[in-house]
Amino acid sequence: MEDRQKNTPSQKGACGLGRCGIWPFVIGFVAALVFGWWIFPEIMFSRQQQPVRFSHETHLKDASLDCGVCHYLRADGTFSGLPTTADCAVCHSQILGDSPEERAYVSDYVRTGKEVRWLVYQKQPDNVYFSHAAHSLDRCNTCHQYSERELCSHCHLDVAGMKKPPVFAENRLSGYSRETMKMWKCEACHANPNHLGSTDASNACFVCHK
Repeated sequence: MEDRQKNTPSQKGACGLGRCGIWPFVIGFVAALVFGWWIFPEIMFSRQQQPVRFSHETHLKDASLDCGVCHYLRADGTFSGLPTTADCAVCHSQILGDSPEERAYVSDYVRTGKEVRWLVYQKQPDNVYFSHAAHSLDRCNTCHQYSERELCSHCHLDVAGMKKPPVFAENRLSGYSRETMKMWKCEACHANPNHLGSTDASNACFVCHK
């Protein structure tokens, strides 16, 4: 009887080696997943507001402007990108509304000629070449029927209905925005023509990388 008692593990020892012993692993595994999938990615990005609280909704909906009024192709096919203070001054040489943001913009930028240092959501790496002329509304609508907003929002944030710019999130290591286009998004059209219909786009590396 005494030998049997000695060889039988205690209730406490059985718990430690069996079911109870798995909980530290489970808790550690879950904590690692939470940190790796949610906490660490958020730590990797700094967040900034745009220097000017620009309302796309006011310009597109209330003023009935199109994207191409401020973001347009030049005669030589190059893309204008972001509008300059001179471009905005065509309409905003004087204050048009009662918005404090517009009043500050006219005072700080238009009347001084100072350029806005916009934070670019989709600045591409130096080795990436993207032609807006090749992806223009006229070019794409030879086969499709997109509105300007629909076409632009395939690659860009759909800011048309936003009263203020979204927060700019920048990767602390690479310096690029969270919204910088990823290669798989480009390949959705180039490598998979069924995504947006038939295309003649080449998927060769040299088409986009120079």
